[in-house]
Formats: sequence, structure tokens, C-alpha cells
Amino acid sequence: MIIHSSSSLHGSKFLNRFRYHNRSVTKSEARGFNVTTTRNEVVVAAAPLLSLPENRIIPLSNLDLLLPPVDINVCFFYKKPLYNITNNHALKTALADALVSYYVLAGEVVINPTTGEPVILCSNGGVEFVEAAADVELRELNLYDPYQSIAKFVPMKKHGVFAIQVTELKCGSVVVGCTFDHRIADAYSMNMFLVSWAEISRSDVPISYVPSFKRSLLDPRRPLIIDSSIDQMYMPLTSLTVPQEITDEDNILTSSIYYIKADVLAKLQTLASNGKRTKLESFSAFLWKLLAKHAATDSRIDDLIHKPLSWVNDEVHKVLESTMTKDHFLNLIDWIETRRPIPVLSRIYGTGLNDGPAFVVSSGKSFPVTQIDFGWGSPVFGSYHLPPGSRAGYVMTMPSPVETDGAGDWIVYLHLTKGQLRFIEQEAAHVFNPVDNDYLKI
Repeated sequence: MIIHSSSSLHGSKFLNRFRYHNRSVTKSEARGFNVTTTRNEVVVAAAPLLSLPENRIIPLSNLDLLLPPVDINVCFFYKKPLYNITNNHALKTALADALVSYYVLAGEVVINPTTGEPVILCSNGGVEFVEAAADVELRELNLYDPYQSIAKFVPMKKHGVFAIQVTELKCGSVVVGCTFDHRIADAYSMNMFLVSWAEISRSDVPISYVPSFKRSLLDPRRPLIIDSSIDQMYMPLTSLTVPQEITDEDNILTSSIYYIKADVLAKLQTLASNGKRTKLESFSAFLWKLLAKHAATDSRIDDLIHKPLSWVNDEVHKVLESTMTKDHFLNLIDWIETRRPIPVLSRIYGTGLNDGPAFVVSSGKSFPVTQIDFGWGSPVFGSYHLPPGSRAGYVMTMPSPVETDGAGDWIVYLHLTKGQLRFIEQEAAHVFNPVDNDYLKI
């Protein structure tokens, strides 16, 4: 999916790119260390888009309407620059330039009073840019637990669709954290923006990725073509049950980050499919079987537990084979059109405790962590992060930034229940290694 929507940007000279809000110093307690906000500004696009009307309103595409109003985090950790060239003013200047192309990120989501559906108001309201300092060193951070690391360095978005926080650590290292509205940008779109922002910061222009806002690609067909199989995967929000109160500590969702060595992935692929399926399919099958074993009291998942991993992998492949087609997405777009204005969502988010384990596996193999170089070197670590509040588990696989003899290591972000994570670490310690500073060479 691409970033959607359009905007007319207010013209501004250099001095008007930054709207100053609050220069007072505030403190927020974090476990083991403090994060201090020193400056808070709003950065707007550097130049107007004269071809677009001011305050243009763009509806969300049908695929965007699948997503609830959820904010997602992404965070990058950098060693202390050798020549102390970190410059927040230069970062903001580059951000203002990047927003000329990615102007939707400077907009805001409002409700269409006629349809009751969310739309984008491309007002160039800007992106909040927070500067902060933390009394902790990079090597002291617990990156295995994102709630004690990533969550402390991403901004709480107060307005608009996108916010940025740049934090300097006690050792001179730098953390760049972002929060964005998932309805407006998916991970791939955000990756495009981050690479472009970094390229402009390094004066490496023209940028490699220019966003496309060709809305007709996602328009429903006329006449609509209805495929009843879509009902098996998606449902109207009105069918969503009230979530059950979680009283068992083991069923509380939390997150941990691991690395998987390249040779282990290769062995897993061979074991699961003799090399006939992708690493992602093989990994998904392995994790599916593992969590089924954890939920062994549910007889509906006997096949997952007792049949060989290759059988599970074939089932994963069948699901992907039926959905990774142009027709599937065209059918989905048409199906959503028949439900509007009632919101819809994936059925996996409507599962309850009695439905057994549910989790989404997302491929982040295109996550360009080593390319997010603002002029002081590539990150030593980067990851997406899901804030609290999800009803289902979530897994993202990303390339490791670590250069080793086994090039092709993965970083794996797991957002699962405490009981599932404990079981995974007990049963599959040979696969999942908690991320630590030794592995990242910090």
C-alpha cells in the first residue's frame, strides 16, 4: 500500500518552517532512567504545492478503511557520531523539504460529517518534532524489552498523523523515534519516507523514492464483483464482541525482540520444506506449530501439533497462494464498498480467548534500517513497535543491521502473551536469541 492523500502546502520561507510551541523543560520517569523534553516544535513543508487547492480533503481508500485508528512506532539507535555532526536544525530543515513530496504526513484525519467516515485534511498543519535528552548510555538500554527502550524514545502524538522525537543519550548516542497513524501510512510507505528524509539530510538528492497518490488504483470496480470467500477473512465492526477481561497474567500481551541467525533460518527452511518454501513461510509454520503446542488443551489444533512441520508449511503456503493475487485485493476493495459506511476489519482482530491463539505475521524484509543514515552513520539497531492495546498477537521479521559471517540474520519482533513468550524461550531457545548489546556490538 502507498501513502494516500494530497495536500496544498502553505508557502513558507526558511524561518517559517518551524512553528515553536513550548520550550519549557519537562520530565517523564522511565524505569531506570529519565527522559527530558527540551524543545517541542512543529515542522511544516518547505514549499507550497501550487497545483493543489488549499486544505484539500481526500477520502481514505477502501483498504485504509480496514484499519482502526492505531498509532505505530518505529525507532532507530545510533552510536555517538565520531565527529559530533548531529544537528537537529539540519534534521528539521531536511524534514521540511521531505514533506514537500510526502505532504500527507503534514495533514490530519477528520470525520466527514456526511458519511461519518475518516478523511484526510491536507492542511499542512505540520509534524511535531520533539527534542529530548536521556540520562542513560546506549549500552545500558534493554533493547530486548521494547517497553523499557523503544517506548521511552517515541513521541506521544498530540495532533496530526505523524510525530518525531530525537533523543541524545548521556554517552552522546542518538535515538530517532517516530509515531504515525497506521491508517495513513503502512510500514512500506513509512520506509519510503524515512529513506527520503535521510537522503535529503545527507544532501543525496534527488530522492530514491517519490510517493504516488494515484487514487484510481484502489477504486472499487463498477459493477461490483462480490466474492463470498472474503466473509471468511473480514467482518463488520458491528459483529465485534466486547473483549473479555484478562485476569490471567499469562494472557496479557507484551513484546520482546529477538535475533535469529542466518544458518538457523536456513536449517528451519530445509526442515520445513526442503527448501521449496520461503524462509518467511517456513518461519511462520514453525511459530504456528510452536504456539499450537503451547495451547495444547484445544483439540481443534491437533493437526498443527501432531502433523509434521512440512504439512503445516503447506497449509501456510495455501493461505498465501489464495490471497497474494490481484483478484483477491480487487475483491476485497469491492467487498468493503458494499459494507460502507459500516467499518470493517480482519476477523483475526475479533478473536476472543476461547478462539485459541491468534497472531499476525508481517514481513519486514524491506525494512531499510541500514539506509536510515542522516549523515552520522547507519543505526546499530532499529525496529517497529506496537503500543499497548492490540487484541491479537503480532510478529514482524526484519533484516538485522549486524554484519556477520552469517549475513542474513533476522531481527524478530514478537508481540504475544507473556505465557507464549515464556514458552517460546523454553522450547525454541536454539532459534530465538534475545537481542543484547553483545550481538549488536554496542
